[in-house]
Amino acid sequence: MPKAYPPGFRRDVIAVARQGQTPIAQVAKDFGITESCLRRWLKSADVEDGNRPGATQAESAEQRELKKGNRVLEQEVEILRRAAAYFAKEISPK
Repeated sequence: MPKAYPPGFRRDVIAVARQGQTPIAQVAKDFGITESCLRRWLKSADVEDGNRPGATQAESAEQRELKKGNRVLEQEVEILRRAAAYFAKEISPK
């Protein structure tokens, strides 16, 4: 996987591309990145700025944490279900 670019570099490239004085392809070439990479950065920046619908990075991180917590809770419930079944079997008269 390629090394990530620093956030400051990304902000600078996005700012230059948003000025609209130079075509996207030329901006990407000047900064040594691919055009698709720059378009992805612009799309992500539009979402973060609220100019385009979508989940921001903060919302995505929160959703990941909630899903992780839900998974843990589901595992705990399953353990308790099995323990209850085991103890119910042990206590029932034979």
